Amino acid sequence: MAANPPPADCHPAPDPSRPQFVVGYGSLMEDGSRARTAPRAGAAHPVEVTGYERGWFARGSPIGFSTTFLGVRPSDHASMNAVAYEVDAIELAATDRRESSYCRAPVDASAMRILDPSFALPPRAQAWIYALDARSVRPPDMRFPIVQSYVDLFLGGCLEQEERFGLAGFARECIATTAGWSRHWVNDRIHPRRPFVFQPRAGRIDRLLSDALPDEFAAIRIEGGGH
Repeated sequence: MAANPPPADCHPAPDPSRPQFVVGYGSLMEDGSRARTAPRAGAAHPVEVTGYERGWFARGSPIGFSTTFLGVRPSDHASMNAVAYEVDAIELAATDRRESSYCRAPVDASAMRILDPSFALPPRAQAWIYALDARSVRPPDMRFPIVQSYVDLFLGGCLEQEERFGLAGFARECIATTAGWSRHWVNDRIHPRRPFVFQPRAGRIDRLLSDALPDEFAAIRIEGGGH
């Protein structure tokens, strides 16, 4: 996705003797999106992660039409909600290919607070997060806006966790722990006048965004509708 390729050595070999987990914080939070890359992965469990800041600063390819995606970067004082799920070696490699513009960084178990009381991270588990290379950190702008279809994936996944685990306010926390919301934001939903046909949670997502980000939400423009 990002304009600058990450360093060649930023996908370290996992320890095959240890359970492998991925911490998903953007599109990987949504069941369907995650399953396209890791169809045999374990169930996703809601977590709170400290030491990383999530934000709209992962700029896409400079060739053609692109967007700004979610990324994370290390930050001593930041925290965010996310999901953690178990993968095998094949699925971890597939996720590396999917997230090839990011570096896979280790997350210590002490940096994760599990929000699912029925789940505990296995002993010796190795957890990973896909972090943005510092050279690719760029805010949204007119050419690289936030796009609603990606916001829908992200917040749709947050709402899945909220509903599945009875975590009131989880989706709103997803918004609050994401930096870089911008007025450079386009609504690229298919047939946006009737978005619920293609995005069943469109109404709930829009209400969340309108409440949490009233200025940015009011400035969203319809894709193709001019600037």
